[in-house]
Amino acid sequence: MGSSSSSYDPKSIYLDVDGKVQKVVFSRHCSPCDIKELLCSSSNIPRNTAIMMVDPDGALVSIDPTMPTNSPNSLYKVVPLSTGQLGEKEDMFQNVLSQVAEQFSRAFRINELKTEVTNRLAMLEKRVELEGLKVVEIEKCKNDLKKLRDEMTSRGGSRVNCPCKYNFSEDGKKLTPRRDVPSYPKYTLSQETIEALKKPTFDVWHWEHNEMLSCLEYMYHDLGLVKEFNMNPITLKRWLLGIQENYRSNPFHNFRHCFCVSQMMYGMIHLCNLQEKLTLTDMGILMTAAVCHDLDHPGYNNTYQINARTELAVRYNDISPLENHHCAVAFQILSLPECNIFANVDPEAFKQIRQAVITLILATDMARHGEILDSFKQKVDNFDFTNEEHVTCLKMVLIKCCDISNEVRPTEVAEPWVDCLLEEYFMQSDREKSEGLPVAPFMDRDKVTKPTAQIGFIKFVLIPMFETVMKLFPQIEEIMVQPLRDSRDHYEELKQIDDAMTEAQKKKTENMSLGGKKK
Repeated sequence: MGSSSSSYDPKSIYLDVDGKVQKVVFSRHCSPCDIKELLCSSSNIPRNTAIMMVDPDGALVSIDPTMPTNSPNSLYKVVPLSTGQLGEKEDMFQNVLSQVAEQFSRAFRINELKTEVTNRLAMLEKRVELEGLKVVEIEKCKNDLKKLRDEMTSRGGSRVNCPCKYNFSEDGKKLTPRRDVPSYPKYTLSQETIEALKKPTFDVWHWEHNEMLSCLEYMYHDLGLVKEFNMNPITLKRWLLGIQENYRSNPFHNFRHCFCVSQMMYGMIHLCNLQEKLTLTDMGILMTAAVCHDLDHPGYNNTYQINARTELAVRYNDISPLENHHCAVAFQILSLPECNIFANVDPEAFKQIRQAVITLILATDMARHGEILDSFKQKVDNFDFTNEEHVTCLKMVLIKCCDISNEVRPTEVAEPWVDCLLEEYFMQSDREKSEGLPVAPFMDRDKVTKPTAQIGFIKFVLIPMFETVMKLFPQIEEIMVQPLRDSRDHYEELKQIDDAMTEAQKKKTENMSLGGKKK
């Protein structure tokens, strides 16, 4: 609206390639890395070769979207850099890094220093990514970068655990997202980790955020989604970073929960052999909905939103306000060109993907649990994988299973999640009490215990739903349904112990009271 359409026109330059004129066309929104790859391809130079570009007078031309255009009568030439030149640049990088580190402690102008260091870090990270430094050099660079980041954090030069998509400078201007290489480290997953990722027994507590990002990135590659949707791998990294930054630091509804649900979805895809039954588009919809399903969750559920008449409840007319918000944030992130993993998908196909992802995220509203499960029960005995309505219903049930699947995992992995959920519940009920709003008994710290919180949920929600899915996929019984039954038995035993202790305490109190009266 109101912007000039010329900003979207492609840009053209002309190259001298072995004495012939070669026209190169690129988008004004391409990154310098993308343009360099395009220039290498056009000039018959291997990808990832370090290059420079010169005009007819031998002057260097910057390789970025703002480079000046030329004509067929004034050709640019792409020249690969020699090993000697690279060595000199490498020495220069090391010298610059040393100077920045030495001067850092004496700097007082934080904003200027932050901009300078960020640019240096970007150059070093690009060097690591594109030129494959030796292992020792990579580790040295990582250590240097970590020290600089830690020092910046301690000096107040960065924001930690901020739910916003981007940082803001002190003068209120929004920082431009980096378009070269995302900042989280690249991890090589071991074969043991790759196999463990496919199973519900995966321990999600042993991983840092950067490692979880790398695992999610691997899942998209492993399922063939990057190839199917023609995703730019760098865009996938940026998208995942945008996702992580938009999960808040709640006790339960946080980025680790997002990873937990996504990993369970990946595990169910493998366990149920869904690659043989559903399309790759369906796989992409399932994984993307799982990753996005709780974006920007505020830590207070729909009941609170509606009773407190929050902005979200008003905006969405009390109809699944949180789930609608999660969808909106998901597609706000995808609307950013640098984060749009579906940028190369046909517009009509994207419209269908968008609608399907929205349908799945809205299905995670537990207020609709009975409706969705009843619909699936009617279809499961005569399930038809060629029937679009059947498949959509299955996908809704799958994301519901993954969303509340913690008790499927081993006790040592599942039980900490119960503590996290109760902490979030208690935060809400305390607020409801202070605001004079209704309080649900299962969220009231004065009424609920861990066993009472879990027994009913496992018996009447989890087991019936997973046993219904088991009719279609019998192979989940041993690895998913039986752990639920074991968990139910575990909490029933705990409840019996709690009840016995309560009864004993009650009798002791009564005896003490009677003894006092006799005296």
